[in-house]
Amino acid sequence: MACNLPQPAMLFESNKNNNPSRPSNSVEGLIMSNLTQTTSAPWRIGVLFSRTGFMSVIEETQYQGTQLAIEEVNEAGGVCGRELVPVAYDPGSDSAAYGHYAKRLMIEDQVSTIFGCYTSSSRKAVLPVVERLNGLLWYPTLYEGFEASPNVIYTGASPNQNSLALCRYLMDTFGTRFYFVGSDYIYPRESNRVMRELLKSNGGSVVGERYVNVYARWQDFVPIIQDIKRVRPDVIFSTVVGEGTVFLYQAYANVGLDPKQVPIASLTTTEAEIAAMGFDVGEGHVTAASYFQGVEGSANNAFVQRFKKRFGADISTNMCAEASYFQLHLFAKALEQVNSLDTEVLRSMVFGTSFDAPQGAVTVNPMSGHTDLWTRIGRANRQGQFDVVSQSKEPVHADPFLIGYGRATQTGSVQ
Repeated sequence: MACNLPQPAMLFESNKNNNPSRPSNSVEGLIMSNLTQTTSAPWRIGVLFSRTGFMSVIEETQYQGTQLAIEEVNEAGGVCGRELVPVAYDPGSDSAAYGHYAKRLMIEDQVSTIFGCYTSSSRKAVLPVVERLNGLLWYPTLYEGFEASPNVIYTGASPNQNSLALCRYLMDTFGTRFYFVGSDYIYPRESNRVMRELLKSNGGSVVGERYVNVYARWQDFVPIIQDIKRVRPDVIFSTVVGEGTVFLYQAYANVGLDPKQVPIASLTTTEAEIAAMGFDVGEGHVTAASYFQGVEGSANNAFVQRFKKRFGADISTNMCAEASYFQLHLFAKALEQVNSLDTEVLRSMVFGTSFDAPQGAVTVNPMSGHTDLWTRIGRANRQGQFDVVSQSKEPVHADPFLIGYGRATQTGSVQ
């Protein structure tokens, strides 16, 4: 029954003393003690997004999506009559700092549920912390797949929800010769590995592959663009992230390349990066995502209106902000049912939970802890938004290990 406190024995079943009134001196015992405060105490949750540094261009919007959802939940009376109170830290785009702050949240702040991370490097820094201390990380970013942790709820797209559809669209529309450009860390290299496999299986080829430091400046992209002009690929596939995305697209525009002929296609370029590079620079380029601001539907219309009212009429929503927003609501929905932040209790309720997100109905798939999401292909227009050119007919089941690879994808033409 919703909002009933779980029995103390459940909360402290790992206590060696088997005495629920006296939790152990372990970190878990301290956290469990915090979770059984008086029912009027607020729910404390951790938030880890970079609001400074090279990743702030996108993580600031993830912070905003989280903030908006928290405010909505609290304005509606909180969860079981208790407000959500975020304990937020800014890791400053430093991957190691995410692990440091995750540990501080769980040990010093006694927080067991954390919302955060964009890059896979930052997620990998937090992962051993939440696994060792039995916390729960909500990760709202597309990633390379091939991971499943009982201590992570993945609400961003996995490769079968974006890479498969993007590869097919690009090969059908532009050609089979791809040039890879990526930031030099886990996600780009692994995503390019998946894309290379897809190309190889379908008669395509990789005619160039270059990586830049995550702190790359505009000068670093000049020789890459010169090489692209020399090789003359059909498509440029970018896994560059953060400020580097802006510099890549600007370098492309500066030499007069035409996105109508040879576009930059990406899984990571959102409305936020398009705004930073300039609408004229971004026009015509391609992104695969579960969500774009222009998605039709009452849930998205309301979300966009509230987002702009809260953060500014000139700020666009994007797939990362949307995932950050809906995952908080998924969490609140599950918390309402179990009235406990105990990871074991909460996770069991999260699995299978659905929510009418701005992108459409989404569900946390109990088979993997990933989320069944929509698949869409968009081309940036002169207004800094994306025109949807292809989308799935229904949510695509999460398949982070590509077990179903080779089956027909669920994308089709826009109706």
